[in-house]
Parts: sequence; structure tokens; C-alpha cells
Amino acid sequence: MQGGEPSFRFSTDDLPERDRLSIWREAYGRSIVKLDLEPASDEPLHVTGCIQALPNLAIASFSCSPTRVTRTRAQASDGNDDLVLVISGGDILFHQGKKEVDLRAGEALLWSSAMPGGSLNTEPIGHLLTLAISRTVLTQTLANLDDALMQRIPRDNEAMRLLTSYVGMLQGEIDTISPELKAAGSAHIQDLTVLALGANRDAAHLARGRGVRVARLQALKADILANLTRRDLSIDRLAARHGISPRYIRSLFDGDQTTFTDFVLNQRLARARRCLEDVRFAGHMISTIAFEAGFGDLSYFNLAFRRRYGVTPSDIRAGRGGKDESDAR
Repeated sequence: MQGGEPSFRFSTDDLPERDRLSIWREAYGRSIVKLDLEPASDEPLHVTGCIQALPNLAIASFSCSPTRVTRTRAQASDGNDDLVLVISGGDILFHQGKKEVDLRAGEALLWSSAMPGGSLNTEPIGHLLTLAISRTVLTQTLANLDDALMQRIPRDNEAMRLLTSYVGMLQGEIDTISPELKAAGSAHIQDLTVLALGANRDAAHLARGRGVRVARLQALKADILANLTRRDLSIDRLAARHGISPRYIRSLFDGDQTTFTDFVLNQRLARARRCLEDVRFAGHMISTIAFEAGFGDLSYFNLAFRRRYGVTPSDIRAGRGGKDESDAR
């Protein structure tokens, strides 16, 4: 896969149960993921996954039944020397070389594709995330790359939390964003990865000024959207939840050419407009829609709505146009 190709999804559920293992090994194990696999319980084999490509990076997410996974010596000698960051969604025992690490949900480790090894999960795993990154990229930014291999990264690692959140957001958009945004997304993921692993001083400084700011802003926006209808939504409460200062939040939104206040307002207006255009809310009073979108003052809502869309809420409900969402941004 190259950065411009679409996502590749697969599932053993699409295969006859008696032939799942043999087909998976032949079609996916040997040619795509380059791993051997066998069930680790009596239940039918289940593997569902999605592989997505970005420049210098591949993102893969899986769910699976209890399995034993092996990268053989022959598979490890295929010329692929990528390093794989594994973020576990359950209890998995990994081994490579002389090292063995028992990961819990939310923990991570760095794995080398150039070495044989394997893993074992005796319980189903609902979500396993892997990031395959060029060894060259990490060699330039990690002080001691070999020392980082097969080392447990705790779930409370701040960079890892931001990384997981950012990747989750990006996975839903990879197929539709431009090549330029894909390249930027790859760079941000690499920044967060090297911070989680222990970047050298120069690389850490660059990553904090680039990837971390983007991921933090994304996390803040997701928090705002989740609490958009709360009247007590404020920059101080947001800062407290994320353990950062209101001033830092203001600087992040300023770098995005907006403000916290404008972002909240625009999202609330957009939410209200969607409800006004939705026939399912035809029986709701406009004031009710405004209050449920987070507005506490109906006059202010009407004024802000007209400024943004060029028409009143009643006009939108009556289908009398107004600027669309893209024009209003």
C-alpha cells in the first residue's frame, strides 16, 4: 500500500468457518501482514482489521479471538525493517529476542519487523492498534533506538494518550483528505510517537511545537463537542479537565486562526441549524432548539444566527436558504 491508496479492510467472518485459518494464512498472513496465526482456544477464528497508509507510515487496527501470532525468521528476513508501535486493547504477551512483555489494555511497546517474535492473547481483543514507522525516521529522532525496543510504555504516558486520540480521529478521515493533509498527519503521528518513546532533545522540542499542539487541539475540540450543550462549558473548566492552562488553550486556538469562544459559538449554531433543517425536530420550538444547543439567551442566539447565515432561524426552518456551512466557516 502507498499513501494515496484507499483503506484495506478484511474480516474472517466473510469466510467459511472451516476454511478460515487456511485462507487467512494464505491471503492475509503471508502477503499482507506477514504474520502466521493460529487459534489459542476452541472458539472459531475471528480476525477483523483495517490497514490504512500514510507517507512513511501504516496504521492498522484489529480485533481478534484468542490467538497465537508468530513472525517467523523467514518472514523477518523479507527486507522490511519498519518498527511497529503496538497499542494494546487487552492482555497480550509479546516476545522478541530474549525479551518478553505482558501488556495490559492501554499499554504499548515498540516491535521490530526485522526480528522474529510473536504474541499470545488468551482472551478476545476488541481493539489492537499498530503503527508501522520507517526505522530511518525513528533513528533520526530517538536517542537510543535499540533500547526502546520491547519496553513497556505505560497507559498514563501523556504523549501516548494524545497519540491514540489523534490516530482515532485521523482513521475516519484518511480516505477523504488531501495528500498534503495525509503528509501532515503522518508527521504529527511521528512526532507523538518519538515523544512517547523518548526523543532526543532537538527532536522533542520540534515535536512539542508541532505534533503535540495539533493533537492537543484535536482533543480539546472533541471535548467541546462532547459537552457542547452544557451551559457551564467554559475555558477554565476545559483547562482543568485537560490539566493545562486557559492561556495555553487560547494559544492553541489562536494557532488555528480562531478562538475558544468563536469555536463554541460556531459549533452551537451549526448544531441548531442542523436541527432546524431536520424534519424530526419540526415539532420543537425554535427557542427549545436554541437552549438545547447550549444557548442561554434567545435574543443573542437569533442575532448570532443571522450574522452567521444571513437569515433567521425561521427562514431556515421554512427552507428559505441562507449561507451553507462551508460559506459560514
